[in-house]
Amino acid sequence: MKRGKFMPIVHIDLIEGRTQDQLKHLVEDVTKAVSKNTGAPAEHVHVILSEMQKNRYSVGGVLKSDE
Repeated sequence: MKRGKFMPIVHIDLIEGRTQDQLKHLVEDVTKAVSKNTGAPAEHVHVILSEMQKNRYSVGGVLKSDE
């Protein structure tokens, strides 16, 4: 695969509650993995984190805030 001007965009949806340090390490690891597996330079990899409140996400009809 030729190296070109790739701009991979990774969207990650999370339930709120992780520390800033955890999020920092997450985006670092994801960036490295995407760069390694696509050939895109790390500086072209975009990672978007979306944090949801626990009362805005459910599994099996039960809000995470109600667990």
